[in-house]
Order: sequence, then structure tokens, then C-alpha cells
Amino acid sequence: MSAGTAMLARSRPLVTLPGVYVPHEDTRLLLRALYREGVGAGTEILDLGSGSGALAVGAARRGARATAVDISWQAVISTRINAWLSRQRVTVRHGDLTEAVCGRSFDMVVSNPPYVPTPSNRSPWGAARAWDAGRDGRLLVDRICEVAPRTLRPGGVLLMVHSALCGTEDTLERLASEGLAATVSDRAIIPFGPVMRSRLAWLQRQGLLDEVRDTDELVIIRAEHS
Repeated sequence: MSAGTAMLARSRPLVTLPGVYVPHEDTRLLLRALYREGVGAGTEILDLGSGSGALAVGAARRGARATAVDISWQAVISTRINAWLSRQRVTVRHGDLTEAVCGRSFDMVVSNPPYVPTPSNRSPWGAARAWDAGRDGRLLVDRICEVAPRTLRPGGVLLMVHSALCGTEDTLERLASEGLAATVSDRAIIPFGPVMRSRLAWLQRQGLLDEVRDTDELVIIRAEHS
């Protein structure tokens, strides 16, 4: 059992208000990557799009000074509740990505953004806000790539998880163009969830799937500020 999976298994079930993403394998994969970085006392970490707060609370358990941001008030409340129930100190802010922490920098930024390609480019609402990310799945991914360099301190690290359907190489190239040294630090093959399964025909028509399959590849993107 991975460190991330073990932490979620040992802790009490996380509170997720309606419309808030319930932690799944992508959360566990990212938490495992976070722990591999040696997060500890004194590490200042920013969780962008905190959802339930699983990542921020997990970092706080290791002694990090965690700040969590989400544009959804339900997610903000869920994160605050879960931090309180876990007896962890987490600063929680409502806002659109780094606008809520303007002018601050961090040792680490972690994010599990929405990354599921969707037929509509309209801004999602309700529960779909937790996964719908535009026709190429990069609506939030590209924005995070853009803000990461000015949010990380020298030597700081961005950890972000997304589906390979979004374009792993696109993310690596985008981060490199922003001056970060980016690599894929982990991968996992998981079964498609109900949202992906409902869009299989559309994903094939878009060329995002070249064959009929029922699994997705998740990637952990690690980018370091020089």
C-alpha cells in the first residue's frame, strides 16, 4: 500500500459537500508524490483547487504550513471541516487559483485540477466543475503552468496530476517554456470512471482515443524552479 493510500485509509472519511470532488486514485497518486518530496516542518505548500482538502491536510500532517485555495465555496467549507476534524492547521482561501494568495510564493505547489475533456467549452457549473476542463482538458492545466513560475520560490517544486489524454508532452513543453525543469515522475493506469465512459464515442471522434479501451493513464508532472 502506498503512503498516500495508507494515509487516506487510516484517516476518518473526508467530508465532501455536494459538488465537491471525492478523492480517488489521482488524489492518492499525487499524495504519494508529495510525500516523496520529503515534505516536513517549515515547508510552505499551496494546494490549488483543494476540493476536499485531502492534499493540504496530508501535507499538514507532515508538519508543512499548508494553504488551500478553491473557487468553490463548497470546497472551501469542505477543506475547513476536514482540517478541523483532522486537527490540522490549514489556511483556506476562496478564489480563482493564485488570485487568492497574490504576491506570495511557496516551496511547493500541488494541484489536482479538472482535466476531463468535454464537448462544451462553456465554464462548467455544479458538480461538473470538479472534472470538466474544456474540449482539450487543459482549461486549468495551462493556467497552472502559467502561474507556477511566479508562485514557486527558487528550488520550489510543482506537482500536478492529470490524464494523459490532456497531452503529457504539451504540459512538459509548456512548463519548459516558462523556465521550469519538468518531468513525469509517476504514472498509473486506472479504469475509466463514469464520466469518461459516457464520453468514449466523443473522445474517439476528437482523436483523443485511437482505440476502444476502458482504462486511463494518469501522470504526475514534476516541475522544479531553478
